Amino acid sequence: MQERLIELQLRRGRLLERIAQQRRTLAVQTRPVTRALHVGDRLVDGFDRCKWFALQYPLTVTAVVGALVILRPATAMRWARRGFIAWRTWGAVRTALPGFLSRFL
Repeated sequence: MQERLIELQLRRGRLLERIAQQRRTLAVQTRPVTRALHVGDRLVDGFDRCKWFALQYPLTVTAVVGALVILRPATAMRWARRGFIAWRTWGAVRTALPGFLSRFL
């Protein structure tokens, strides 16, 4: 009887190890699907935030749409691209500036 219990415990241990290995393999194999699903979640979240902004600030949205109509889409896109580059540059400078200044102070 004791040998049977020992054999069952060993078998249980091997099965638990096999289950753990299968879970690790499954986690590795599903990463691309998980990433794709997260992209969809981020898109839905972005649309929800845009909807919230449009409902909270209708005058601002109307002004932007009006500017697009008046300036033409090509001109508006050029200015939007310039603004985006300026915003990203400012963010990079703001992040790097404390480290740069700490060398001299």
